[in-house]
Amino acid sequence: MQNSIKTSMLILVAITISCNTMKSTPSEAKKQQDDSQVYFKANGTEPFWGLTISEKQIKLFTMQDTIVMPHQKPIQAMDSNVKLYKLKSDTDEMSVQIIQTECTNDMSGEKFPYTISIDYKKNKELVMHQLKGCGKYNTDYRLNDLWVLEKLNGKEMEKSFFKDNLPSLEIYSETNSFSGFAGCNGMSGQLFYEKELLRFTKIITTMMYCGDTNKEREFLKALNSATKYTIENNRLTLSNPSKELMVFKKID
Repeated sequence: MQNSIKTSMLILVAITISCNTMKSTPSEAKKQQDDSQVYFKANGTEPFWGLTISEKQIKLFTMQDTIVMPHQKPIQAMDSNVKLYKLKSDTDEMSVQIIQTECTNDMSGEKFPYTISIDYKKNKELVMHQLKGCGKYNTDYRLNDLWVLEKLNGKEMEKSFFKDNLPSLEIYSETNSFSGFAGCNGMSGQLFYEKELLRFTKIITTMMYCGDTNKEREFLKALNSATKYTIENNRLTLSNPSKELMVFKKID
């Protein structure tokens, strides 16, 4: 009887330990949530360092230092794609400049679309430390799906407006690319993505004749004009500063 009780107690303890191991601690859960909100990452060598930018914070970590600052909107250059974050607390100071120009990691040889320069000092130091490296934006994972056109320039779309079927997009956020059907011809291209910015670039199509009444040209013109997006209620809305251009419905 005693052996049976001991065995039962051991099983209960093992189950409890297993459950506790599987559960994330509050700090781990918070870290996972913060990581999922990161929209820009950068790193460098000599010395090794890393930078993450999320909706809530900008975090720099080196072999010696870690600096965490509340997120702020960057200063945007008027004539080029250059962003500057200027951050300051009671003890620390940091500026991060992001320039859209190709950058190659010195150790791995990997190429990135942005060059990063960082100046920082910690604990009221007198001298700034300087870092240089490469970075890229993390394309919104929610875009990674199959989308079919519902509206074009404010009008509900029907199959009869196109030669064969409604236009559709399949977006691959990992590779910043897309493929699909423009209503008559097949198409493919690249995505240019930054926070709150989405462009469809390098669009190529097959060359089938589609007739004068087909809305494929109007569709492709709108796709080329899109600069912003929203995702809500399984709908992808593409727009530019002038107007809403297209609404797609998620079907995958």
